[in-house]
Amino acid sequence: MLEDILAGGASALGIRLPDGALRRYRQYLDALLSANEAFNLTAIEDEDRAARLHFLDALGLASRFDLSGKSVIDVGAGGGIPGLALKIAAPDMELTLLDAAAKKVDFLSRTAKALELSAHCVWGRAEELGREPAYRERYDAAVSRAVARLNALAELCMPFVRVGGHFLAMKAADSDQEMEEARPAIEKLGGRLADVREYTIPGTDILRRVAVIEKTAPTPERYPRRWAAIQKRAL
Repeated sequence: MLEDILAGGASALGIRLPDGALRRYRQYLDALLSANEAFNLTAIEDEDRAARLHFLDALGLASRFDLSGKSVIDVGAGGGIPGLALKIAAPDMELTLLDAAAKKVDFLSRTAKALELSAHCVWGRAEELGREPAYRERYDAAVSRAVARLNALAELCMPFVRVGGHFLAMKAADSDQEMEEARPAIEKLGGRLADVREYTIPGTDILRRVAVIEKTAPTPERYPRRWAAIQKRAL
């Protein structure tokens, strides 16, 4: 049962869920699976697997980096993982959910409202909004579970982070080469790979990593480039 999996998994990760969190996770999953019939939000439609691979994966990030009370942007939010799942666990987090697909942003807005959670849901492309003063270097943290390689993802996400803040990239266990490859890009963008923190998703043998990238200097004005340029020639 979803509630039992989440309660046990959160405890195993050292996370104390606030009152009403399990109810909200249930509402969220029901909304996610219902909307998934109309457009693709998740490839995982089994309740138990969704509880672990979506919600407990997000809580794994929360167990390795405290986001309570921080301003956070989820870049490429999709169906809301990890951002909205993190917000349920830390309601005092100031959350922005950014996605380039209008239908997904509409889903996120409706779902956050139904869950009685405040979230700023934004439709746009990261490489464009990352240049706008309203968003550039305004956040304590950027998070992403996108599948892009870290050097490309860093160029999209780091412009949103204030100096002294962090970009938190969720990655698989076999990401050593990817992280080493991204170090020069991270440095060009005004950051440093400060730490790599690992966790195992409770109830599975899946090892996950959080690349903790500290913003040490402003990102040069020429970044981020257009997505086509990022794809053609990564930093």
